[in-house]
Amino acid sequence: MRDDCGLVTISGHEAFDKTVDDVCAAVTAAGYHVFARVDHTENAVRAGRELPPTTLVLFGEPIVGTDLIAERRTAAIDLPSKILVWQDGDAVRLTYNTADWLVRRHGVEREGAAAARTLEEATEQICRRTAASARA
Repeated sequence: MRDDCGLVTISGHEAFDKTVDDVCAAVTAAGYHVFARVDHTENAVRAGRELPPTTLVLFGEPIVGTDLIAERRTAAIDLPSKILVWQDGDAVRLTYNTADWLVRRHGVEREGAAAARTLEEATEQICRRTAASARA
C-alpha cells in the first residue's frame, strides 16, 4: 500500500523477530550492508514507556547512495535506506520510502533520481522476499 507521504507498507507473514532477521538476511543477500538495527521498543522500555514491537533496519551500499548525495547533499539525511518492521495487532508490517518521495523532497534529477529508483527497487525486493519467505 502506497500513501501520499511517500511510504509503502506491505504485510509480513511471520513472527516479528523472525521478520527482522529475515529482512537483515535479505539485505545481505541483495548485496547491501546492514548498518544498524534500532529497536525502538527496547528504547521505550528503558524510558519507562511501552511500545509494540518496532525495529528500524538501516542499510545501504555507498556506490548507490553516493550518487544521490552528490547531486543534493541534503539527501544524506534520508540515507542510509531504511525498512521499518512493526507489529500492528496480530500482523507484522514492513514500511519503506518511495523513490518519488526522495526525488521530490530533495529536488534531484539525473544520477540522484536514478539512484533513488535503484534504492526503492532494492528495498521493495528485500521486503517482498521477506514476506514471501515467511509464506513458504
